[in-house]
Amino acid sequence: MKQDSTRNTSYTVDCEDYVHVVKFNPFDSGDSCSLIAYGGKNYVVVGTCRFQEEDAEVEGMQYKTLRTFHHGIRVDAIAWSPETRLDAIPPQIRFCTAASDRKLRLFTSDLQDKNEFKTFHGHSDYINDLVFAPNEGQEIASVSDDHTCRVWDLEGNEKAHFVLRSPGMSVCWHPEEAFKLMVAEKNGTIRFYDLITQQAILSLECEQTPLMSADWCLKNTLKIGAVAGSDWLIWDITRSSYPQDKRPVHVDRARLFRWSRVNENLFATTGYPGKTTTQLLVHHLGHPQPILTGTAAVGSGLTWHRTLPLCAVGGDHKIFFWVTEM
Repeated sequence: MKQDSTRNTSYTVDCEDYVHVVKFNPFDSGDSCSLIAYGGKNYVVVGTCRFQEEDAEVEGMQYKTLRTFHHGIRVDAIAWSPETRLDAIPPQIRFCTAASDRKLRLFTSDLQDKNEFKTFHGHSDYINDLVFAPNEGQEIASVSDDHTCRVWDLEGNEKAHFVLRSPGMSVCWHPEEAFKLMVAEKNGTIRFYDLITQQAILSLECEQTPLMSADWCLKNTLKIGAVAGSDWLIWDITRSSYPQDKRPVHVDRARLFRWSRVNENLFATTGYPGKTTTQLLVHHLGHPQPILTGTAAVGSGLTWHRTLPLCAVGGDHKIFFWVTEM
């Protein structure tokens, strides 16, 4: 847990393997520490983090592994359930993964004797993203290269099925809009679906491709962000179906877009892993230039802390953390 100035990271955590995906728990788990999960080629590690930015008694960062879950295959995406509680007796950890075998796996553990997982079958191609219903956590939505978005219950039954016009790249569920699902497609279209009528109700257009990642701003439900080609794009959905703001940021192509969870003007983007490094850029809508530039050796995944302006990226045997200004 050292401050690493060589690559200008704030902190790093050493891992046993290449980290394919990393995800802070976006929900309050009833504990002062933050839960984080990361996936390697055949396992998921769940741990807790505490940072000096939130606790004066911590020097730098404290990290502790709670449990390693055997997965048997490479982990490509992780979603946390809002039902995860560290303050329950016994505690409950629940998360879902997407893997390279086109299956979802739902893990539930009390960090002691109970460790269950269920496998969900249905997608016929690579799954790019998944998310839990944010309030009750009783459903999971996933999007795939098979041109579908599917909604599942916790038993793995399909509750809804939306046919897309191109691969589904991102799916978002907002706690203030629990009956709507946002789905971003590779062809540059972002659609909102009404989960009660199961109809599309609104669409946004990038006017450029490929759209690789999109996110729905937690702090402002009217703001949507995405990366397509080498640009980031921002929409205000009350104003237009076309972006209000866009900027070229990554020389080759942009890979991921994530809003900060604490500030509606703060977001991060990553470039494609290059031959040696991946670029992380943190942007603020009030600044013409990125406010932070980081590099990680062949980084993957991008996630923001629930209450701090701090983001993390996975890499080769490491997780990198950057703290930024508000």
